[in-house]
Amino acid sequence: MTQVLSAREVFLALVNGVAEGRWSELPDLYAEQTHVVHPFDPLRAAALRTRDELREHFRPTDDGPRLHRRATNITIHETTDPEVIVAEFEYQGTVAETGEPFALPGIFVLRVRDGEIISSRDYFDHVTAARVRGSLDELVAAVRAAPTVT
Repeated sequence: MTQVLSAREVFLALVNGVAEGRWSELPDLYAEQTHVVHPFDPLRAAALRTRDELREHFRPTDDGPRLHRRATNITIHETTDPEVIVAEFEYQGTVAETGEPFALPGIFVLRVRDGEIISSRDYFDHVTAARVRGSLDELVAAVRAAPTVT
């Protein structure tokens, strides 16, 4: 019988899986029907609602540089709701091709039920992430071209 992971264990599997590039394993941390949003995304991408959408989201591409990273400065806050945690962390690393160091802070608000993420609000610095990936100019152009939300 497989033991159900706690919210803390699921979060650690997620951030360490990202850091280690275990892309094919990450969608299995989510429920088949889920709700994942990135509130600070300057392009306001739609929520990811299924495991298949997450599989596509995590699909590796050959775009941009290779990143060597690790999850650090992890603080997990328990809440009065046993399904919900708030996790602060940072990806620290270097761009493989240039040796440029980077630090990318994040905060996740996760709801985990039966060992699977059923909802997540992922707060990241998307500008720094785009700069590290070498896609800052594309992000700025896309933001300029996006319709203004009123």
